Amino acid sequence: MSSRQNTLRANIFAAGAVLWRVSPDSGRELTVALVHRPKYDDWSFPKGKVDPGETTVDAAVREVAEETGFNSRLGRYLSTVTYPIPGHRKMKKVDYWAAEARSGKFEPNSEVDVLRWVTPAEAAHQLSYPMDHKILRRFLKQRPNTTTVLLVRHAKAGRRSRYKGDDALRPLDSVGRKQADALVAQLSAFGADFVHAANRRRCVQTVQPLADSIDQQIILEPALSEEGYCADPAEARARALEIAALGGVRTICSQGKVIPDLLQWWAEKDGVKLPPNRNRKGSVWVLSLYNGNLVAADHLASPLPLIASDD
Repeated sequence: MSSRQNTLRANIFAAGAVLWRVSPDSGRELTVALVHRPKYDDWSFPKGKVDPGETTVDAAVREVAEETGFNSRLGRYLSTVTYPIPGHRKMKKVDYWAAEARSGKFEPNSEVDVLRWVTPAEAAHQLSYPMDHKILRRFLKQRPNTTTVLLVRHAKAGRRSRYKGDDALRPLDSVGRKQADALVAQLSAFGADFVHAANRRRCVQTVQPLADSIDQQIILEPALSEEGYCADPAEARARALEIAALGGVRTICSQGKVIPDLLQWWAEKDGVKLPPNRNRKGSVWVLSLYNGNLVAADHLASPLPLIASDD
């Protein structure tokens, strides 16, 4: 890539996944999906451009479904690849996740005419592009069948200094309500099926749309409020580990003075390096665990779309 290309910022955004399943024939062998695109005569992982009104998470799930016919559940974040579009002064940035195939069936479509389920070793021989080999290597660094915990910082609720009542009752503002609604699709992409929240109105309101969408009651977690955490960090940390061990995909909504310290402790305990982040309101940590140990922590800075909708 030329030095001029290196200075160009990405202006096309896309997302995809390494779609995986255990072979239905053997019941043990890990296989991944490769798609053939007749327009380019190549073999790659399913991916596509982010549409207006979508996040990259939304786009990854949609593109996998459109190209493969399979519904999927996202897991660990893998990597980003950025490359120039031939014949254009444009750069494309693609984000990839590991994604477990849940249900569905492939049928040839306008973009993909063949899907193959192959072993990772076979994929390494068949993939058309070096950047896809990078994604495959990232996928193979950890086991795919991890447990996911979604740790959410509550959405925007205005300034504490401007709220006259009991701060525990401070509600979301208009932006916060938009973030809460947007979190439904983002958290559902990872298979969220149980909901926990610190006992603060703004935390409960942040995950209420999710709870409503999956018909679940929110479990209140006083130990994971700022006051609870400050009073007894050890109890709060133990409760977070207990929630993670309960099974299913657990969503936990907490506060800005809890999440950084809890995550730093958890990461140091299990030897995981945390990516840079600003711990913004409405942001999400996607925690991947295997045998109870944290193996990856990925940060989603915002549930709101990259590109505004035309509506």
